[in-house]
Amino acid sequence: MTPEFTDILYHVANGVATITINRPKRLNAMTGHTVEELSQALALAATDKAVGAIVLTGAGERAFCVGGDIEWEASGGLENMDYHLGQEIVEHPKPVIARVCGYAIGGGNHLAYFCDFTIAADNAVFGQNGPRVGAPVGGHVVAHAASILGHKRAREMWMLCRQYSARQALEWGLVNAVVPIEQLDAEVQRWCDELLALSPTALRGLKYCFRRHMEPYFDMNISDVMNVVAPNHFHSGEQQEGIDAFREKRKPDFSRWR
Repeated sequence: MTPEFTDILYHVANGVATITINRPKRLNAMTGHTVEELSQALALAATDKAVGAIVLTGAGERAFCVGGDIEWEASGGLENMDYHLGQEIVEHPKPVIARVCGYAIGGGNHLAYFCDFTIAADNAVFGQNGPRVGAPVGGHVVAHAASILGHKRAREMWMLCRQYSARQALEWGLVNAVVPIEQLDAEVQRWCDELLALSPTALRGLKYCFRRHMEPYFDMNISDVMNVVAPNHFHSGEQQEGIDAFREKRKPDFSRWR
């Protein structure tokens, strides 16, 4: 029996489970509750014999997901939270496709690049935002970016918080295909159809091999990193300065914490 989700939509048809972050008024920004529901939906699809492939997307055309909801983060939502969705996607027995329309920023960006495949509309925009708002970052979500992009590109993306068009993301290897927005669903379906025609056992074996390649950094999470580099980060005021600057539409002043 499918749970009654509030932040996501879950639908199965023709061998494909579509998981949609359904918070369009917040540009599909995630709270801890959203993350929990995404995890539940992934687990549900893993054991459903009717599902051979998964599509992860966001409601509307403005955003796939813009990461953590800033109001939730301001209330301390990140303090006791470790983010494992990327690892759950990598360890999932079935292929996962990110269908990206609009902004894929912060947690939305690395949620997309942890998927096995990323198909983007031509209006997609990718990038990280953590250092700009003082949010704690680290662990496997950062390390995996180097596996996809190489260290120079990964450091540029994560440390400078620049944003990249769908075409540039394609050139960098961050996405697999870019199509006009009106062709996005058809393109995603084409990839699903190809996957559904293949041996599910062989696909599971391949995912297991790719996961083993990532083994060295899966035991490193955000709290581990912050406990080493800044144990008092959540109470230092640095993140609050980032959040206040974002709300006030000004540049943050992080000079006190250098």
